[in-house]
Amino acid sequence: MAGRIHQINVSPGGVPKRPVGSAMVTSLGLVGDDHNDKTGHGGPERALCIYSLEQIDGLRAEGHPVEPGWMGENVTTVGIDLTDVEPGDRFRLGDSVLVEVTRYTTPCKNIVDAFKDGDFTRVSHKLNPGWSRFYVRVLTVGEIRRGDLIEKVRSAVYR
Repeated sequence: MAGRIHQINVSPGGVPKRPVGSAMVTSLGLVGDDHNDKTGHGGPERALCIYSLEQIDGLRAEGHPVEPGWMGENVTTVGIDLTDVEPGDRFRLGDSVLVEVTRYTTPCKNIVDAFKDGDFTRVSHKLNPGWSRFYVRVLTVGEIRRGDLIEKVRSAVYR
């Protein structure tokens, strides 16, 4: 299973995150990215947030005004099915970065503007499995670029 990095997104804090052409990935996330709420976002277990363009397009088809980066994701993918991602799955991003899924994100009021009715729970894994963003820990640091390959290299242990 492989796709591409459609967009890399950073912000000094909050959403939307804005696109950049490339970024260094460290154990704490992307260089140049930060969070307003450091208790609920960031840290080694939530170093990056990942979401797909296909999921964003599905939300748009429902009438939501969402754009890449508006959901707070650092990496927007394309061409890879992320609907069945589970904690423990591993992905290679670009030539060198290796990440492991730690958890599904808990949607919060910060992404309310991405939804026509303000119901950000639309992307809750508990309510709508397959629509959640997910957090990863970084196992191997490096640089990623827009257009880089993203590939699932291992499925969760307990599948």
